[in-house]
Amino acid sequence: MEFYPWHLAAAYALDLLLGDPRGWPHPIRWIGNLITAMDRRIYDEKASPLMQRTLGAVFWLTVVTLVVLAAVVILRVTSQLFHPFLAHGVLIWMVFTTLATRGLHQESAKVAEALNQGNLAVAREKLAWIVSRDTSELEEKDIVRALVETVSENISDGIVAPLFFLALGGPVAAMVYKAMNTMDSMVGYTNDRYRYFGWFAARADDVANWVPARLSGFLLVGAAALMKRDWRRAWRTMRRDARKMKSPNAGYPEAAAAGALGAQLGGANVYFGERVEKPTLGDPGDPLTLEVYHAMIRLMYVTSALGCILALGVRAVLVD
Repeated sequence: MEFYPWHLAAAYALDLLLGDPRGWPHPIRWIGNLITAMDRRIYDEKASPLMQRTLGAVFWLTVVTLVVLAAVVILRVTSQLFHPFLAHGVLIWMVFTTLATRGLHQESAKVAEALNQGNLAVAREKLAWIVSRDTSELEEKDIVRALVETVSENISDGIVAPLFFLALGGPVAAMVYKAMNTMDSMVGYTNDRYRYFGWFAARADDVANWVPARLSGFLLVGAAALMKRDWRRAWRTMRRDARKMKSPNAGYPEAAAAGALGAQLGGANVYFGERVEKPTLGDPGDPLTLEVYHAMIRLMYVTSALGCILALGVRAVLVD
C-alpha cells in the first residue's frame, strides 16, 4: 500500500489528540521487549571486547531484520486480506505510534505538575522515568533544567527524526529508526555491561540522527522566529555551542532551545553514581523556573508543526 501525505497527516493529528494511551497496542513497546529478549540471548559477559562488539553488531542486525520483517508482513497482510478501510487504519496506527509530540508533553508535564504543587519528592520520582541521570538529590532549578534538556533533545529523537524517515521511506523506515533509537536507549551505555556490546547500537543511532538533529536545530530557530522569540540568539547559540557536546547530535536542538529561551543548559549531572560535567549551552540568563519549561513546550509544539509541514511536503513530492 502506498504511503500518502494524508496518512501522515491523520497519524500526526492522532498523536496530538491521544498521545500515548495506556493499554493500547504499541509496536515500540513490542520492540523494547524484543530488544530485551535478544540482549539476554546474545550478550556474553565472558567474551573478549572484540567478540562483544561483534555480538553487539549481530544483536543490532537481528533486531532490525525482525522489525523490518514484522512491519512489512503486517502492512502486506492487512492490505491484501482485509477491507481497505482497515488496511488504511493499520497503516495510520503504525505511523501514529512512531510519533511522540503529545507523549513528550504528557510525561514531562507530570514532573512539572508535581513541582507546581511543591512536591519535590514526587517530581524527582517522575523525572527518573524520563531521564537517565540520578534525580534523587535534584533541586527545583535542576529538575527544570533536566526537563528542558530532555524535551529539547527529544524533539529530534521523538518528533523530527520519525517525521524525517516517514517522509523519505514511509512507516517501515520509521519503525527501523525507532528500533535503532530504542536499542541505543537500552544498550548504548558506556557502563561495564554495555561498553563494548552496545557500541554498535550507539554508533548506528548517531548516524541515523545526524541529519534529523541538525534539522531539529534549524526548525527550532524557525519556531523561535514565529513565536517572536530571539531567533538570532538561537541561531548563534546553536552554531557556537552545539559541537561542545560529546554526542555528535544532541547539542543541536539543545543549544538552539537554550538560545531561544535565553537560558543556560548543561552542567553537572550524576549518572550511575558518577558525577559528569557536561559543557554549558547558551549564556547565563533568567533563573530556570517552570515558566521556562512551559515556554519550551510551546516551542516544541511549533517546531513539531513545522516538521510535520516539511514532511508532508516531501512526501507529496515523492508520491506525485
